[in-house]
Amino acid sequence: MTVPPLKARFRDRLPDFIQLMRINRPIGTLLLLWPTLWALWLAADGVPSWTNLIVFTAGVFIMRAAGCVINDFADRELDGHVKRTRERPLATGRIAPHEALILFAGLCLIAFLMVVLFTNALTLWLSFGGVALAFTYPFMKRYTNLPQIVLGAAFSWAIPMAWAAETGSVAQLAWLLYIANLVWTVAYDTLYAMVDRDDDLKIGIKSTAVLFGDNDRAAVGMLQGTTILVLALAGDQAELGTLYYLGVTAMAGFFVYQQYLIRERDRDACFHAFLNNNYAGLAVFIGLALDLALS
Repeated sequence: MTVPPLKARFRDRLPDFIQLMRINRPIGTLLLLWPTLWALWLAADGVPSWTNLIVFTAGVFIMRAAGCVINDFADRELDGHVKRTRERPLATGRIAPHEALILFAGLCLIAFLMVVLFTNALTLWLSFGGVALAFTYPFMKRYTNLPQIVLGAAFSWAIPMAWAAETGSVAQLAWLLYIANLVWTVAYDTLYAMVDRDDDLKIGIKSTAVLFGDNDRAAVGMLQGTTILVLALAGDQAELGTLYYLGVTAMAGFFVYQQYLIRERDRDACFHAFLNNNYAGLAVFIGLALDLALS
């Protein structure tokens, strides 16, 4: 049997690796990016250094890809039973488990080298926590109905890292942003989990959507309200002005729209509500950046 040339094999398999890293679905990257930019802009009291901006933007992309790889590795025996995920490359066998682990390690190594070469010692030490959280989250859904909290901790870890890279320390304000983003992540990932809840119940996957049950909309609303409150407290501590609060108000408006979308708990509507959080995060960033630029 003729073995296809290496270049041809790479070209044929590239779409599977793109799908595994979710490069074709940038929503997760964007949801990681906005709070990272909040932290960079606030830590710098305006525009951060170009080095940190490039390092953390690239780092968000790389670590989100790594998180998707290890998530699919952990779920490779389960994804085939869920309508939305049954065609993922690991679930179908188009990518082998050992290949996914090698890719995860390679992506983490690239991100680690960026931190080593371009940031400081505190950021380097914090990076170990980020990798640990990224690796741990996918396995939590087997043991707790609150895996979204671990995801929130992972998705928020770039905030203290960015603050440390920009200032050499992590201020109390950074931890306020961390709490706001963790709570927001639990809210929007609950929306995401509501899409798969029926399948998850059949195969025993745990999530906040399963935990909240018929109280899911109210729980998400409380989480969204808490996010707005903590962001308002952060703005007060940072002595931000009207434009920032307009951005936070816009986020609240998007949250109201999301509640409208999920009123019937339709799968597609819940997924659309999840995607809408990109605009919520962007609104806060625009308000924050404009406020700092014009103050």
